[in-house]
Amino acid sequence: MVRVIGGGFAGAEAAWQLARAGVPCVLSEMRPAKLSPAHTGGGLAELVCSNSFKAERIGSAAGTLKAEMELLGSLCVETAKRHRVPAGGALAVDREAFAREITRRVEAEPLIELRREEVIRIPEEGMTIVAAGPLASDALAEDIQRLCGAGLHFHDAAAPIVTAESVDMEYAFFSSRYDRGGEEDYLNCPLNREEYEAFEAALLTAERARTHAFDVYEGCMPIEVLAGRGRDAIRYGPMKPVGLRDPRTGHRPWAVLQLRRENTEGTLYNLVGFQTNLKFGEQRRVFGMIPALKDAEFARYGVMHRNTFLDSPRLLREDFSCRLREGLWFAGQITGVEGYMESAASGIIAGLSAARTIQGLPPLKLPPVTMLGALCRYISDPGVREFQPMGANFGILPGLEVRVRDKKARYEALGERAVKTMEEAIR
Repeated sequence: MVRVIGGGFAGAEAAWQLARAGVPCVLSEMRPAKLSPAHTGGGLAELVCSNSFKAERIGSAAGTLKAEMELLGSLCVETAKRHRVPAGGALAVDREAFAREITRRVEAEPLIELRREEVIRIPEEGMTIVAAGPLASDALAEDIQRLCGAGLHFHDAAAPIVTAESVDMEYAFFSSRYDRGGEEDYLNCPLNREEYEAFEAALLTAERARTHAFDVYEGCMPIEVLAGRGRDAIRYGPMKPVGLRDPRTGHRPWAVLQLRRENTEGTLYNLVGFQTNLKFGEQRRVFGMIPALKDAEFARYGVMHRNTFLDSPRLLREDFSCRLREGLWFAGQITGVEGYMESAASGIIAGLSAARTIQGLPPLKLPPVTMLGALCRYISDPGVREFQPMGANFGILPGLEVRVRDKKARYEALGERAVKTMEEAIR
């Protein structure tokens, strides 16, 4: 018997995978008796924001992920396709019908016992999958923190991440301040005075995202708020140019944005100190005014909201099992995957992994060229120094053997390779 805590996307998928493997489980969900700040009802896999699961085409990261999940028998993808509503090239659903069917199918599955109860402590014995989500109850969050120590974050701010290959190296250079540290620790994006002043003005007037009552804004200050603290405030803060020399000019730049490697492979870079609450389109427009980022591809945008998540590279393995305790898995956004389908996908992996453990099979390890395999590697990669949540994107996949310059063709090739590899891996 496996305990699954949380009836969101990840919990529903984990329980479903266990049942498909012939393993009985208990799925505990505190709603509707106790609601989170974001939920309004008691349906399993309730959508709390958009009703869209993003693009369906294989030439998109979201489409590739859903195609792989479908191959693994995803309950959420199958249900979403039955309750789709018109949304162009995206897969969007009737949210009430979607949650209603997920709930009905889980309740009807004889190997799943659905209990409407709040779990406040992780069971000490037996196998457990914690899929409580970023808005876990305070009591359960405290117990997770007790187990994980400093490995549980309540970050309310995260900086954008861009793909390495999209940074224009004509306007960027590798160097640490005063040449301290590794030669390629930081990728520097310099601005002259005119470029900086135009960027600062755009930052101050850019449109910000709507906030929610349950959001928390403490600790990290948004870059646009810092910019409003006074002229040149960010040039004396995260964009300070001291200790750096632009090899193009031989002089210190007027201002510098530093990018830091986000993963071991060096395919992703984090915009250091650029936590932000700007709308996604505004982030692309304003940050694109920095010469080195004029054609930047964003693997994820900056966000500011309450987001409880683990320091997964230190705590989790590729199959979402916990390094601190055998027989314990985590799934959902608490692991640092971001998005409805990413959460569901992590539940699939946790459920499959727990079933394989019971069946005496080796740990699940998907090929890194698959989107889901790459996400598994990202959340468990000890080379990720300052972990931030990540959704499906092509920046986390290994590159193609032959470089394809056209972005659309490159994404299609990456998606097709991923799905074909997944098909071969599960035969």
